[in-house]
Amino acid sequence: MKTDTENRYQPQELLEQVDQAIQSILAGGQSYKIGSRSLTRADLSLLRQMRKELTAELAGEEESCLMPHTCVAFFESR
Repeated sequence: MKTDTENRYQPQELLEQVDQAIQSILAGGQSYKIGSRSLTRADLSLLRQMRKELTAELAGEEESCLMPHTCVAFFESR
């Protein structure tokens, strides 16, 4: 049986799902009705906020470097 930690999605997986949900709303609308049945998708503004937070979380996990591929050398005077 999986533990709670194993059941949790990783930020990258969540971001992909949020992006898919946003695309569904943009392509098919927030809600629709067919006959007596209706479907309302997640709130677009909430999905956008989640996307912003997940993107920031993923950016924070990456190594941040102001000047990549840069070396520092110290030269002492004689």
